[in-house]
Amino acid sequence: MSEMFCFQCEQTAGGKGCTRMGVCGKKPEVSNLQDEITASMITLARALEDSAPCKECENLFMDALFMCVTNVNFDPVPITKMRDKIRAKVAEHGGAEEYKPEDLFHGDEDVVSLRSTLLFGMRGMAAYAHHARILGKEDPEVFAWFQKGLKAAGDEHSVEGWLDLIMEFGQINLKCMKLLDEANTEAYGNPVPTEVATGYKKGPFVIITGHDLLDLKMLLEQTEGKGVNVYTHGEMLPAFGYPELNKYPHLKGNFGTAWQNQQKEFDGIPGVVLYTTNCIMPPRPTYVDNLYTTAEVGWPGVKHIEADESGYKDFSAMIEHAIQLGGWQDEVEGDPLMTGFGHNAVLGVADKVVNAVKEGKIKHIFLVGGCDGAKLGRDYYTEFVEKSPKDTLILTLACGKYRFNHLQTKLGDIDGIPRLLDMGQCNDAFSAIEVAVALAKVFECGVNELPLTLVLSWYEQKAVCILLTLLSLGIKNMRLGPTLPAFVSPAVLNVLVEKFDLKPIQTADVDLAEMLA
Repeated sequence: MSEMFCFQCEQTAGGKGCTRMGVCGKKPEVSNLQDEITASMITLARALEDSAPCKECENLFMDALFMCVTNVNFDPVPITKMRDKIRAKVAEHGGAEEYKPEDLFHGDEDVVSLRSTLLFGMRGMAAYAHHARILGKEDPEVFAWFQKGLKAAGDEHSVEGWLDLIMEFGQINLKCMKLLDEANTEAYGNPVPTEVATGYKKGPFVIITGHDLLDLKMLLEQTEGKGVNVYTHGEMLPAFGYPELNKYPHLKGNFGTAWQNQQKEFDGIPGVVLYTTNCIMPPRPTYVDNLYTTAEVGWPGVKHIEADESGYKDFSAMIEHAIQLGGWQDEVEGDPLMTGFGHNAVLGVADKVVNAVKEGKIKHIFLVGGCDGAKLGRDYYTEFVEKSPKDTLILTLACGKYRFNHLQTKLGDIDGIPRLLDMGQCNDAFSAIEVAVALAKVFECGVNELPLTLVLSWYEQKAVCILLTLLSLGIKNMRLGPTLPAFVSPAVLNVLVEKFDLKPIQTADVDLAEMLA
């Protein structure tokens, strides 16, 4: 078996890097092709240095970076096609000094660390920019930065120069997240607090997982009146908060939990599953024939649904497959979940929050959010929320909330404000930033002076770009876990600790005591 090297996600082997086979299931062939894509993009960025803006190249950068995010694409066929498209663009633009794949992870440890941090952050931002673009939202500064960042990744810089680039990237990603927030709210309305059913009903069904709300909208339109129910899974749960999505009565509820449980939850289901983005896991034989992928997602042998030139996707074959399978023959009721507390909803009760803080009824606010994952150590987040004092609020987002969102009723409320507020997907991190900035203005202080602490869990590259944005905003005293990134070298970590007081999680008891001291 050929060798590979990949250390871009939290579960990487031994906390150092996967070298024989990805813990995620990625084979060396795919890993090495993704390295070739990355190196070819750096070469293309060099070739474009003196050219006029190339929108086709910007879109190519976006889609190729997205394809390299963890648990997105495992199929060497489309990945090879993407690499060849990029190389054709290099030739079309006159060529440039070739950047070698082996140069990505070899050389000075700190340079490799900083280069990787920038590249992985850009992979995350590419996912957000992709979602905004298909809804017609574009920002020339954001889109042009992919070229700038890729070229910079292949250049030489001092440590200070790398850090400046990474901080600049963090600010660009903030604009990208704002762009996506505007795209989603303009298309589907502002999220509103919504109770979501769990379990399932009798009849044929499609489970949709991932993050892409436009795919869900098209699926709801095409299943309307056909007796096929639609269930969200994983990061699609917050879709229920959007009025233009929740208006469909056959959007029945949320099935299952976070991405890493799909092998158990999809085992032998009598329906179909549509993967719209990450995170796809190696499918089991009991359900692999019932899977469909779209956009940048891919698994060898799994049916893929392409968009036409206008962006429309024809889900008819998948819907007919669901009807043929027949669906569930009984019904199961689960405990409902609450979602839809986006920045518009939270700021709508900001006066209540502010008054509760001033009156001492709310002593602290925690943002406990980020990725969920399979590695040990994530029970910390459940324990942290369970042990949080009754006079604290907990904001959450992304799939990390599945560690504790079942505790909503148990946690109760403060003067009618639920103590646990689900702000949405990882794609909705902008909401949390908006709330923090707004509260700082009300209290006439900096964000770091608020009774607010961020307790973050990470897994893949979208979490990386969010962290870099928070750092670029100067937010300090964040906790990060369950382990620190393998691609952050000791020297770079020291800089982050000294400059931003970034800390690894310890135990729930110790961290709560320190935060509330």
